Amino acid sequence: MKKIYDSAEAALEGVLRDGMLIAAGGFGLCGIPELLIDAIHKAGTKDLTIASNNCGVDGFGLGILLDSRQIKKMISSYVGENAEFMRQYLSGELELEFNPQGTLAERMRAGGAGIPGFYTKTGLGTVIADGKEHKDFDGETYILERGLVADLAIVKGWKADASGNVVFRKTARNFNVPAAKCGRTCIVEVEEIVPTGSLDPDSIHLPGIYVHRLIQGQHEKRIEQRTTRKKEAV
Repeated sequence: MKKIYDSAEAALEGVLRDGMLIAAGGFGLCGIPELLIDAIHKAGTKDLTIASNNCGVDGFGLGILLDSRQIKKMISSYVGENAEFMRQYLSGELELEFNPQGTLAERMRAGGAGIPGFYTKTGLGTVIADGKEHKDFDGETYILERGLVADLAIVKGWKADASGNVVFRKTARNFNVPAAKCGRTCIVEVEEIVPTGSLDPDSIHLPGIYVHRLIQGQHEKRIEQRTTRKKEAV
């Protein structure tokens, strides 16, 4: 089966459709699939539901899909530094399903593992628990959260081999692994594709069995919050 494609546009061909659910890796601007996001933007696919920790920043990452009104609903943990995200939500233009970060990660992981739901205490007694099943275990109350299965997963890796085995770099692993596993179709963009067999098996974070399509590209790697201090006089 062909896994390596020449571009993000080619990798997304035949996959995109209006109204689909997309799981996107990344945390802030760290480890975001920026090339695939840009290709979705250019394709004009609309009425999207996006499951991602946050929605990028104004004008970059998933934020460009907000600007173009291609996102109907976000399943997120954090509004972050995105003013347009906040504006659309408060004005009623954007649906928002808040999830605690650990719950969202576990929903993706559970969906990828074929687990339809799990119980957690996180969110108990808050609006997060509204309308959800409550159940007692050993004298403690838990709420039922559903596993999440996406139509498409888009993730960003560091290296991959030609078979689709992926290595992530440091904290850029974040939501990428559970997002990749919960997608019915998983497309990964990486900085480098190496020959199959050249990666240490113990270093592989995402086995190629989860990866359907793969691209290599150049990435901008913006910094979300640049904090510096003045150079001290010598």
